[in-house]
Amino acid sequence: MNLHRQPTFRPTEDHNLVEIIIDAIRDIKGKRITKLDLSKIDDSPSDCFIICEGDSNTQVKALADNIQKKVLDESGLRPNHVEGTGNAKWVLVDYFSTIVHIFHPETRAFYELEDLWSDAKITYYENL
Repeated sequence: MNLHRQPTFRPTEDHNLVEIIIDAIRDIKGKRITKLDLSKIDDSPSDCFIICEGDSNTQVKALADNIQKKVLDESGLRPNHVEGTGNAKWVLVDYFSTIVHIFHPETRAFYELEDLWSDAKITYYENL
């Protein structure tokens, strides 16, 4: 039995996936969108983290739902794993090479993922 995760798409498609995710976040007015490029870091769980936040649990859940819908509609990809939708303080949507973290503001401040992965190349996106 092979227990290794197999990517569902080629790495050359990663950039397009990131663009779709960022657009999906902006559709629902997600805030403080940040991309962490982890591709040059040994033992990182993925090549890229996309981090954003919503003002309420309802918005956090709506962001996660819209990301999944838009990615499926535009690329045919389904996430490998989704967790945290129950309380919607931190929802994780895992697309293998790209992991999306959608936070409630207080939860984001507590976990400080940007500080934890500060050796990553960081890109900030303006709020619309």
